[in-house]
Amino acid sequence: MVNSISEHSETAKYIVEGERRLSGEVKTQGAKNSALPILAATILTGDVCVIENCPRLSDIEAASDILRYLGCKVEMDGNVMTVDSRELTGCSIPDNLMREMRSSIVFLGAIAARCKQASLSLPGGCELGPRPIDLHLTALRKMGVEISEEYGFLNCKVKGRIHGSNINLSIPSVGATENIMIAGALADGITVINNAAMEPEIVDLANFLSSCGADIRGAGESRIIIEGRERLHGASHRVMPDRIVAATYMAAAAVTQGDITLINADPKSLGAVIPEFIEAGCKIEYNDDTIRIIADGRLRAFKNVRTMPYPGFPTDALAPLMALATVAKGNSMFVETIFENRYRHVGELRRLGANIKVEGKIAVVEGVERLTGAAVRCTDLRGGAALVVAALAAKGKSEIYEISHIERGYEDFDKVLSSLGGRVIRG
Repeated sequence: MVNSISEHSETAKYIVEGERRLSGEVKTQGAKNSALPILAATILTGDVCVIENCPRLSDIEAASDILRYLGCKVEMDGNVMTVDSRELTGCSIPDNLMREMRSSIVFLGAIAARCKQASLSLPGGCELGPRPIDLHLTALRKMGVEISEEYGFLNCKVKGRIHGSNINLSIPSVGATENIMIAGALADGITVINNAAMEPEIVDLANFLSSCGADIRGAGESRIIIEGRERLHGASHRVMPDRIVAATYMAAAAVTQGDITLINADPKSLGAVIPEFIEAGCKIEYNDDTIRIIADGRLRAFKNVRTMPYPGFPTDALAPLMALATVAKGNSMFVETIFENRYRHVGELRRLGANIKVEGKIAVVEGVERLTGAAVRCTDLRGGAALVVAALAAKGKSEIYEISHIERGYEDFDKVLSSLGGRVIRG
């Protein structure tokens, strides 16, 4: 089970005592956005899969509950999850499980490919604005999946095997790319994804599927080719490091004028993020799997942070860097191009004393000399992490409520920050 999540997660809070410099080493957890589609893909194998470096998170627990509901045997030992999908007893996921996380839609392609039918309700998760699943449905329909929508449920049937198809995505959707890859791995024929998402998590999923016997070429590029197999087999796979968690800890170090080293990190996946920290005045040292960030003195403002699909600046890293900008010298501008409601946390940052103006997709942050502790509420996963980052820099104590959002994506967040010299108590 997920050790960091108690029965009272919905009412838990973080108490943060600010103005404490962070220093030391921290091991970067496995990537949530990589582990979730990999766990869904284990269904394809009808075998035993061992997933190493799997983070202990509420979203991972939700995925485990879905797998168990379908009839899989799931065991978690530390950060190693074993999934035995040899015997499936169902092909539907109830509403209460689908609502736990938005990425639960990635189970659709896996169940349809394995079971030739599927029944799922529409997914839940952070309310960041439209994440149209029509891209998923259109693609799967081209692959021979008959899909009807009724009373908030998706009912799917496949006559024979899913078949390969040439699919052109209107936008490089990560979730749609994952669903197509998973379904295509067991398809009859060749599937080509044009305008595919190029995120490192896509490459990690492809590596897992390939280790199970799939034939996938071009992952990490805009054109992916999947030659379907009749069967896959079980495998062991190590989940890649979480680049957004790494960026968050870097922001926490910078905002406290700290010096921390991230081990088990992947600097290459942070190619659009590291330059922003350098622009803010931080010193960055890195090699293949380690990143050190040193901040000395007041930070400088960012000129223009614009979110874009990979390899551009990741939307999930916007909120933590905005928290850093609240105490930087000068004005920083952020432009969000992915989600409509990415700025929901701004009102809570203002409670801490931040000076932020938002108009449409643009947010301008005028750095202040000091933030002051306050009671704030998490609005979503990354916005919640940003509130903790800001609270680390604030004078006095802050109480951060509704931390169940944070625990969807950060493993033992309070304990890690405390181990680096912060004072974060989960109450």
